[in-house]
Amino acid sequence: MKTQTTAAALLCTVALLAGCATGPSTGSSTQDLPPIVFVHGNGDHAALWQTTLWRFESNGWPADRLLAIDVPYPNARTNDAVAQPGTSSTADHMAYLKAEVDKVLARTGAKQVVLFANSRGGNAVRNYIQNGGGAATVSHAILGGTPNHGVWAIKGFNEGNEFSGTGPFLTALNAPKNANGDEVTGPVKWMTIRSDNNDKFAQPDGLWIGAKGTATNVTAAGPELKGAQNVVIPRIDHRETSFSPAAFLAACKFIGGSDCQAEVPAQTSVLLNGRITGIGAKSDDLKSGTNPNNLPIPGARVDVYALNAGTGERAGAAVHSKLADADGQWGPVVASGGVAYEFVVTAPGYATTHFYRSGLPRSSSVMHLRPERLADADKAAGSVVNFIRPRGYFDMERDKISFDGKTSALPGVPPSFAGVASSKVVLPAADARSISAEFNGEKVVGRTWPAAENHLVVLEITQ
Repeated sequence: MKTQTTAAALLCTVALLAGCATGPSTGSSTQDLPPIVFVHGNGDHAALWQTTLWRFESNGWPADRLLAIDVPYPNARTNDAVAQPGTSSTADHMAYLKAEVDKVLARTGAKQVVLFANSRGGNAVRNYIQNGGGAATVSHAILGGTPNHGVWAIKGFNEGNEFSGTGPFLTALNAPKNANGDEVTGPVKWMTIRSDNNDKFAQPDGLWIGAKGTATNVTAAGPELKGAQNVVIPRIDHRETSFSPAAFLAACKFIGGSDCQAEVPAQTSVLLNGRITGIGAKSDDLKSGTNPNNLPIPGARVDVYALNAGTGERAGAAVHSKLADADGQWGPVVASGGVAYEFVVTAPGYATTHFYRSGLPRSSSVMHLRPERLADADKAAGSVVNFIRPRGYFDMERDKISFDGKTSALPGVPPSFAGVASSKVVLPAADARSISAEFNGEKVVGRTWPAAENHLVVLEITQ
């Protein structure tokens, strides 16, 4: 009862703070700011928008006018016209987005929404606006890293896939809409955000689709659309086209017409919640053999521990324990802002997954947890530790990175280019010890756990 009362009080405080935040100079109240619906990419979920949501809240948007959706089956079909278990077609994707937009309009009373999408999410946005009635319900569409002209554009090669630039789906979306040859549907205002050369899915060579040495007929400019405001941000990677501070600043200014700030003011107390869902695969390589989903796992449980940030050791008993709700929600839990926590997920059919996070500066309702499974080859190891960056990739030439004391040649990470978002170390000894990872100044410290007892460790970067 005490936890519920504290959580309710904190919710009221957060709502009041949101109403007092400084936002774009629109000359109207924050309730007049347009609702924003955030659409994740292939294989992903709403939690990738966590830092973006914080930034919009810090610039005046009330939390109830910001919605990051979870597509139940977020991976695209191999062939859009052929049913495939655990995936969604372009029609499925559009229908889900349309239903979510309708809910937001009904709940807020707004006439239109802003859609902000990453990667595959932009395909659904374009399809909805062009073919699903979205031209009337959407004021602005922002597409970060969306492969608008395909990940490949090779005549006769896998053209049934929605990522084929010569296939029927993208060909129809890109058909000229007027005498100027615009590829966007009016009267919606459009923005695309892309990298100059560091987006793994906008490359002239087919390396990142498993076809090294084959010309894709796609360039770094592939995400651009004629008729849109096309923004180029140097050196950002595929995910940073949506989740980086620079992408936020471009999007916020595009929506509000005035300058915004990317800084996220810290809160003393934070309210944390999210969902436990699906297979813990990192599947935006477009060809993964497993399909993560955003459906709840029956019987999943979370235990939350405050940590000694320097050692990763638990600072006492669990501060929160719960069997996830029917929709997968594992919270809410009142936590201290800036304090490091361990989130332990146990679920039938998965390894006991220990997620270590650095202190979070603000409340979040989209702190999703995907437990993972140990690979057969790793079950005899002492401990298995994954270092992940969900909102971007590792670029050894660009970023300052360390993992278990190593600052170069991280396992599985190429020496140049941003194409991988995770690194794994397999340790021979099962002795419990601290293990740390750092990315551009953010440090996460955890503890090893024995793989032989079906434990797996994840060190997760927030930025």
